[in-house]
Amino acid sequence: MINKKILGLIGLSARARKISFGADSVEDRIKQRKVKIIIVAKDASDRTKNKFKKLSEKYNISIIIDGDIEQLSKTIGKSNKAILGIEDINIANEIKKINNGGEFIG
Repeated sequence: MINKKILGLIGLSARARKISFGADSVEDRIKQRKVKIIIVAKDASDRTKNKFKKLSEKYNISIIIDGDIEQLSKTIGKSNKAILGIEDINIANEIKKINNGGEFIG
C-alpha cells in the first residue's frame, strides 16, 4: 500500500501540471530529462516494470514500484494509468524522502 502522503504529493503534482502519465508520455519526458522520479504501479506488467527500471538506470532517475493502477489513476483524476513521471524536483525529493522512511514537515 502506497503511503497516503505520497499520494497527496502526486495529486499536488497533477494539479500543478508537473506530471506526465502513461508509458509513451513518461518515456518521452524521461528522454527530455524532465522527469525527476518515476512511479510504477505494482500491478503493471512485468515488461513495463522492466522497461522503466532500465530507463531509470540509463537516465539516473529514481523509481518507486508501489500502489496499484486504480489507486494511482484515481489520485491524478485519470483512468488506467500505471506509470507516472513527477516533473517537479521539490515534490520528487519529498516523495523520495517519505519513501525512504523520512518525514516532511508541514
